[in-house]
Amino acid sequence: MLTTWQKLINGQYEASLCMLSRCIDQCPESNWDAPVVNPKFCQVAFHVLFFTDFYLESTEDTIRDQDFHRANLDAFRDYEELEDRPQQLLYERAFLKDYVQHCRAKSGRVVTRESEQALTTCCGFSRRDCSRAELHVLNIRHIQHHTAQLSLKLKLDANKGVEWVGSGWQRE
Repeated sequence: MLTTWQKLINGQYEASLCMLSRCIDQCPESNWDAPVVNPKFCQVAFHVLFFTDFYLESTEDTIRDQDFHRANLDAFRDYEELEDRPQQLLYERAFLKDYVQHCRAKSGRVVTRESEQALTTCCGFSRRDCSRAELHVLNIRHIQHHTAQLSLKLKLDANKGVEWVGSGWQRE
């Protein structure tokens, strides 16, 4: 059963991140720093990736220790995502494309390492009262939620549709 669960969750992380990547690819320059309700398009994309990355960690204390973060200090700067305040910083498309690939690789590694025992224990995050298994499902739902917002914004403002991905990473 564990192998089936890992395959299913990996497929859904991949599909969700693939659709987010398509949104990032298809966003016209004129919309990149334009609002999607309150935050800007690039800020929503960063928010999704940051919390995907964050909740793939084993605890909330290790996010800053990753090589990807140390290599991109200018993008992570003050870790405003962890503060209870509106985002201020803007993000380059190339960085967000790299961040998608970081999260994609990380989700595969993390999910493959999960044991049945680990999946049933408390997730280790003060913001969430759930098991590790449920945290993965919440994480995927979060990606899907914001990807739907970005996709709708692209459709309304730029008449660009984002193709549905059911499972796995798929390129057009």
